[in-house]
Amino acid sequence: MPASDEVDFALAAYRDEGVWQVAELTPDHAVDVETLAAALRRFPGDGGAVGLVAVDEDFFVLVRVSGPRTRVMLSDVSAATEWELAANVVEHLGLPLVDEDDDAEPAGDLELLADLGVNAMTLAEILDDDELYPDEMLSEVARGLGFGDLFDDVVGLTSA
Repeated sequence: MPASDEVDFALAAYRDEGVWQVAELTPDHAVDVETLAAALRRFPGDGGAVGLVAVDEDFFVLVRVSGPRTRVMLSDVSAATEWELAANVVEHLGLPLVDEDDDAEPAGDLELLADLGVNAMTLAEILDDDELYPDEMLSEVARGLGFGDLFDDVVGLTSA
């Protein structure tokens, strides 16, 4: 089964003239960091575009592109033992191979959204909430960035 079959959703979010826009990407855009970054670069945007990918209710990936720069964050480094996308993110970040006994910890650039309103501390608080699924965590991130309702509508979450 191709890894793209396990993608719950892949979205691009970007601000156009100060207004957040959300566009759905195909699961095939979420096979690796390079493919996702290339897809995100197609979107106009004040400050680049942000990719939000949730996989099999297990983990999520945030990718932010701005010009040639690509910044990446993985919600759970231990997912790299089971999922091709997570393993690709770990490789992209230049991190050592993970062990299946590794703790569920985030990896990458937790400050990638700080200038947009979600700093590393806020992101860490969201990631520490064991009650939330990846789509719910990303909803909280989207809410912090200012497009929570739009995100929830696109992915089919019921707003609280």
